[in-house]
Amino acid sequence: MVSNVLVSFVGLASGLAVGGGFVAFLTVLGIIPRLIQLLGSKQRLRALEGAIVLGTLMGVGGSLYDVQTSYAVLLVPIVGLLSGVFVGMLAAALTEVLDVIPLVKRRLGIKAKLQTIMLAIVLGKIAGSLFYWLLFVPFQ
Repeated sequence: MVSNVLVSFVGLASGLAVGGGFVAFLTVLGIIPRLIQLLGSKQRLRALEGAIVLGTLMGVGGSLYDVQTSYAVLLVPIVGLLSGVFVGMLAAALTEVLDVIPLVKRRLGIKAKLQTIMLAIVLGKIAGSLFYWLLFVPFQ
């Protein structure tokens, strides 16, 4: 009985710590204000808040429970696309906050080739993801 209470407390405390850290990370990066700015109106603010909360709850539910569905063929590409958009926005926001691109451009003196380098990074990321999901994962 005591061990169940202790495990529950540690689990709740850990979840709160990770959740608080993630919210702080999103706040520092300014992703939510940037999304509001991209929407162009405050009328859609409730829909954005609802989408963020629903996405969080779906992620938690997917992590805690073994969800099985017959619509996986339709859902996996959609979830993959939305996850990729989220990770891309996080990476872009982190790059913007840290001013990585201007720093690299100045230090290495590559003003003319910056677009080529960015395209190479994107294509490399795509190739690595395709290799992982299409070739590596099926053989595990």
